[in-house]
Amino acid sequence: MKTRTRAQAKLITAQLLSGAGIASGYAVGGLLAEEITGKTSMAGIAQMSVILGAGLIAYPLAVLAGKAGRRTALTLGFGIGTIGATVVLLGVALQFLPLFMLGMMLCGSATASGLQARYAAVDLVDPANAGRAMSLVVWATTVGSVLGPSFTAPGAHLGAALGMNELAGPYLISMTAFGLATLVASTLTKKIKPGAAEAVPESTESAESGDSAVEPPTMKLGPALRFALARPVPLFAMVTIIAGQMMMTNVMVMTPVHMDHQEFSLGAIGIVVSVHIAGMYALSPVFGWMADRWGPGTVIAGGVLVFATAIILGVIDATAEVSSMVLLSIALIFLGIGWSMFLIGGSALLTASVPQHAKVTLQGASDAAMNLGGALMAAMAGTVLQAGGFLWINLMATVVLLITLAFSIRAVPLMHWPGRHHTPTATKDDAAETSQMH
Repeated sequence: MKTRTRAQAKLITAQLLSGAGIASGYAVGGLLAEEITGKTSMAGIAQMSVILGAGLIAYPLAVLAGKAGRRTALTLGFGIGTIGATVVLLGVALQFLPLFMLGMMLCGSATASGLQARYAAVDLVDPANAGRAMSLVVWATTVGSVLGPSFTAPGAHLGAALGMNELAGPYLISMTAFGLATLVASTLTKKIKPGAAEAVPESTESAESGDSAVEPPTMKLGPALRFALARPVPLFAMVTIIAGQMMMTNVMVMTPVHMDHQEFSLGAIGIVVSVHIAGMYALSPVFGWMADRWGPGTVIAGGVLVFATAIILGVIDATAEVSSMVLLSIALIFLGIGWSMFLIGGSALLTASVPQHAKVTLQGASDAAMNLGGALMAAMAGTVLQAGGFLWINLMATVVLLITLAFSIRAVPLMHWPGRHHTPTATKDDAAETSQMH
């Protein structure tokens, strides 16, 4: 028990530090890309690079976790993020876009590691408490992520004092935070492996009981995806995770640029980003409890309503004569809450609805897909903002939300709701089928 408690504390600490590092440069990434290129349409390239990097590294890190344990995967992931922040500083100093983009992509590895940490927390607890365990690690990002954007202005002053581009200053903080997260992750126990909480205790090994059943090996990507695509519930879980990231990314990466065009100060932009990130993480324990108590479907349904509210508020601000910081702050809080509900609800639903030996593969695949989807939205966001303003940004999010609802039609009747007995989990037939798909 003490070992698990210490491991959870270390996961929380690493996640806090990583959150601070990510958020520190979040508000200025788009501004740096716009400054280097001189084009507003390129403003989304910064976050696109981060999210693309996270998408590309997510699945390899999951595979590494399956083979060598969570400690190795998380340490490597945060370490690559540390290198990335250093490369960003060099790219800005040289005003060389390809190097800047490479650094941002490498920073995305810290994002991917932070996402994997939520599944590492699940590996430490009973499956019945998966939602709460996951949400506590996600919640840990709150402190670091809320503090991170508040370092934007001081970081800019630090950069200027060191003779750097002042907008690059916050990445000094990112580099330090990622480095500390790497050190913390490296002290995790080797015993944290996918499915560790569900492993059979040594005292009751099958050899002693005479049971010769052996858990099938971890599924490869192709069979695992075919398994999920053929079933409405795990498919909807993955779509929910991906769609939440796409909607959040689409609106969030362009909000600082939109505010800059409306002549808001850098400090004001940092405040709006801070409240948004608070929305992303602060209530995650509540959503984890809801997922365990009433089923992930309840959390996802609430997320749909919250996302719709955020979009409506964004449209109101976009069509007003003068942009309102108060309205933007409220809209961004709802945007963050919706993302949290989709992430926690979707992740809990995915974990509960697939066999044990398919989990790590589909977890990695869904994290990769969510980040690649977010990168796609970020890549288009700058051009969309330039063409149609902040209104079109919110309309793009609306399309994604409607697509999510379309995928829910087949899944909803099979999901757990208040008054029903359980969340659909992988059956023995599913396990037998997946074992034949290797």
